[in-house]
Formats: sequence, structure tokens, C-alpha cells
Amino acid sequence: MEYAASPRVALPGAPPRKVAGERAKPTLIVGLAGGTHVGESLLRSLQQQDERGDLLAADAAFQGPSWQRRFHWYLRGRRPARLAPFSQHVVEAARRSGTAVLLSTGIAPVSAEALKALRREGVRLVNFSTDDPWNPRHRAGWFLKALPHYDVVFTTRMANVEDFRRHGVRDVQYLPFGYDPRHCVGPEPDEAERERLACDVLFVGGADRDRAPVVRALVRAGLDVALYGGYWERHADLRAVSRGIGTPDAVRRATLAARVVLVLVRRANRDGHTMRSVEAGAIGACLLVEDTVEHRALYGPEGEAAVYFGSAYEMVQKARALLGATAERERLAAAVRERIRGGAHSYDDRLAVMLRHGIEHAR
Repeated sequence: MEYAASPRVALPGAPPRKVAGERAKPTLIVGLAGGTHVGESLLRSLQQQDERGDLLAADAAFQGPSWQRRFHWYLRGRRPARLAPFSQHVVEAARRSGTAVLLSTGIAPVSAEALKALRREGVRLVNFSTDDPWNPRHRAGWFLKALPHYDVVFTTRMANVEDFRRHGVRDVQYLPFGYDPRHCVGPEPDEAERERLACDVLFVGGADRDRAPVVRALVRAGLDVALYGGYWERHADLRAVSRGIGTPDAVRRATLAARVVLVLVRRANRDGHTMRSVEAGAIGACLLVEDTVEHRALYGPEGEAAVYFGSAYEMVQKARALLGATAERERLAAAVRERIRGGAHSYDDRLAVMLRHGIEHAR
């Protein structure tokens, strides 16, 4: 197969190694715990790097009677029912532990008042923005009010960089999603399992409105498609190819068994890449990905470690070409695995970048 050239965009490199004993104070993470949540992955990375710290599970801010949760969510601008007490809990936990850095993830339930109190304590305030705060489905006034009080925001989408700056965030850095080795590195499926899980094209992700027509084009082209993710059963013509949600290990094994793995962004979130973009590469798959600046920065020029498409028609044509080129699929899978695993893209690397920046650029 022949591929067209493409430009490169620089990504953050591997962080400098920590000098022993240079950071004695702990890091406090605020995020979701369990499963494949980023907060859980960052906690594992903290422990892996022998750093002191803890995770405060953000879902505690959303607890309470159902009527109370609905009232705050629908009538108070997506406000967590327990935003104030949880925020106070964060402040008190930071004080008790002598926290040096507060690292919150996503639209974190920490109020502006709590961030100001933490700043007075000398805590460095960092947010890893994993969702678009200006997406109408996520937009929340209480969080937008809190944003300018962070010392630095690391965003996973280039489209948000100027948004954060205009909103008053003093330091904004682009930092892609990472991968958690627990979910992306492991034994390969045996021959029988590969045969059971095999498909022409695998897609992992929710059934967003703009994704269904793209996947439908593959099915209508006669390709053997498999889907993991929520809400695909709502589409009668795609229900038969849905495999449900899938555990991280099941998804990893299915990724290795698929001949081609499709990667799509979430347009409503203004994504240039997604968590799956990095995870599927780390697992090692022949990737057919939506053509974006962020994807090209991650995978390099066309054909180096992935194949790009700009339309449903082009996607189908390139999928067919890859299905007829076994050696090329194997080369691409090996190349992207080496590029992601060897290119400082794990959450260990992402955490090191955020903490290093937080310390070196302290007020």
C-alpha cells in the first residue's frame, strides 16, 4: 500500500527523571475510582513511582437522595448535590496530609472557594481536563467559576487550549490521554480465542449520534463488524454486531483478534483523539483512524503506524485494502505498539509531566 505524506505536531516528550527525595510532600488526586477511570490510573502511577499520595473518589460529591441529586443537577446547572461538603473534605484532607499538589481530573467537584483556601495553604492546583467544559452536555457554571483558580490546566484537546486561556486560566498545556499498562498489556489470546473473537473491523466506544452512520457504512459494505460500548442496541440494524460493554481484558483480547481496529473521535466533545486512540495503539492493533491533527501527532505520517480516513467512503475503501494485506496489517500493529509503548505515553509518563510542571512552575 502507498500512503500520502502528512505534517508532524510535537507532543510532550518523556519527563526528566525525579531526583531522589526532591518531593517529600504528598499528592492528592480528586477523580473517579475503579475500572478504567483516569483517576484510578493516576493513583496506580503515583504508587508505581513510589510517591506519597491518595485518591479522593469524586463520586462522593454526587451522593444523596435522588430528589436532591435531580434538583441540583437540573435546576442548579449540573451541580453535584454534595459539592460544598465534598470540597471542604478535600481542603481538610490536604491540610492533614501536608499536600503539595492537588491534581483533579475532568470536571472535578472542587469549588472555587475550596481552591482559594488550598492556595492560601500553599498547595499547587492542577487540573487534567479530560472533557470539554464548554460541551453543552457538560457545561456547568460552578466549574467554570472554579477554573481560573487552577495554577495549570492540562487539556487532552487542542480545541480547548484557547478556551481555557480566554477564560482566565494562567497556564494551559496540551497533554494527550495515556494508557494504563494494567488494561493494555497482557497475554495474547490463543488460537481458539482469536478465532472466536475475530472480525474484520472492531470499534470500541459509545453509540454517539455521529458515529452510527460511520459504523453503518462498514456493515452495509458487507464487512464483519464487532462493537463494544453503550447504546448500540438502540440501533436495530447494528444490534446484531454489538458485543455489549466488555471488561478491559475482554476489549484488549478482542482488539488483538480483530483484523482492523477503527478509532473515531467524539465530535460533540471537539475531540482530536480519545482514550481509545492511545489504548488501542498500546495494545497493538492495525489502526484505521479518523484524520485529525492530534491523531497525526500521535501516530506520525500516513502509513507509518496508522492509516487515516476523512470520509465514510474513504474509510470503507481503506478497510478493504487493509483486509487484503495481511503483512501490512501486522507491520502497522507492531509499529504502533512500539510507538506508543516506547514513546512515553503511559499514565506514569503523564503523571510525571504534570507533577514536574507543577513543581517547577510554582508561584
